[in-house]
Amino acid sequence: MKKTIAVLSAGLFAATLSTSASAAWWWEDTYTETEHPIVLVHGLSGFDSIGGVLDYWYRIPYALERSGAKVYVASVTPFENSFVRGQELSDFLDTIPESEVNLIGHSQGSPTSRIGAAMNSDKVVSVTSVNGVNKGSKVADFVRGVLPENSFGETTVSTAINAVGTVISSFSGSYGSEQDALQSLETLSTEGTTELNNALGWAGVDRNGCNGTSENVTVNGKNMKFFSWSGDRTYTNAFDITDPALFLTGLVFGFQQNDGLVDICSAKLGNVIGVRYQMNHLDAVNQVLGARSVWTNPVSLYRTHANRLKNKGL
Repeated sequence: MKKTIAVLSAGLFAATLSTSASAAWWWEDTYTETEHPIVLVHGLSGFDSIGGVLDYWYRIPYALERSGAKVYVASVTPFENSFVRGQELSDFLDTIPESEVNLIGHSQGSPTSRIGAAMNSDKVVSVTSVNGVNKGSKVADFVRGVLPENSFGETTVSTAINAVGTVISSFSGSYGSEQDALQSLETLSTEGTTELNNALGWAGVDRNGCNGTSENVTVNGKNMKFFSWSGDRTYTNAFDITDPALFLTGLVFGFQQNDGLVDICSAKLGNVIGVRYQMNHLDAVNQVLGARSVWTNPVSLYRTHANRLKNKGL
C-alpha cells in the first residue's frame, strides 16, 4: 500500500511539474515587450557603464528586458552641446539592425534625443523625456553668470570638467568628440535651449506656457509620439550622498518646483505623464545605486512606460 501511494505521489508530482512548466510557457511575462527596441540616452556627464561595474541606468535595462523589451544603451560624449551629441546618437542609431526605435532620454539626453530624431527621423517612432532639459536650466544660467567669459575661473573650471569627461569616456569605452564643458553649459542654458527649440520648430515644447503639447508630433514629415515625466523634489533619501548637492542647486529656482537641476516646466514635452513624482534629478535614473524616495520607484516608471509604448503598437 505504501509503495502504491509513493508511486502515485511521484506521478502526481511529475504531472504538477509538467503542468507548471506548460503554464509558465503560456504565461510568459511580456509586459514590456515593445514592438520596437528601446534606446536609453544618458544626460550630461553620463555614460553607459563604467568598467562594467557602475551603470548609469541602474537596474533599468534589466527591469525592461526581463519582461520582453529589447534595450540598447547609447553612449555619447559626456560634455558637449546637444547638436554634437545628437549627431553622435544619430550615428549610433544607424548601427542598430532594427528599422525603428523608441528613444528615452534623461536630462540632456532629452534634447540629444530630439536632435537625433530630427537627424534620423526614419529610425525613430517615439521620444520620451525623463527630467529633461527642454526649456533650459536655471542652474546652467546661474553658473554661466558666475563665470565671466574668458576669465581665469572659467578656464580652470572648464579644464577640470573636460578632464573628468575624458576619464568617464575612457572607462566607459566611449570615444566620441573631445569634451567641451563650456559648450555643454551653453546648450543647457535658457538661451542655448531656446536656440535648439527654434532649430526644431518647438516640436513637442510649449513655447509660451508651462504645458505639454499633443502626443503626436511631426518631425521632418514623420509622425512620432512624444512623452515626458519628471520629479519635483531635491532631497528624497537621507542615505543618498548626492541629495545635499541637489538641494543646494535647487535653491536657484526659488519657489519653482524642481528636481535640483531642472524645473518642472522645462521638463514637459509632448504628452506629460506626470511631473510630481517624489524624485530628484538622479533618482530619475535610479541613482545613486537605488537610493531614492520610498514613495516613487523610478524603475517602475520605465516599466509602465514600456507597457504604454507596447499598447500603442510602438
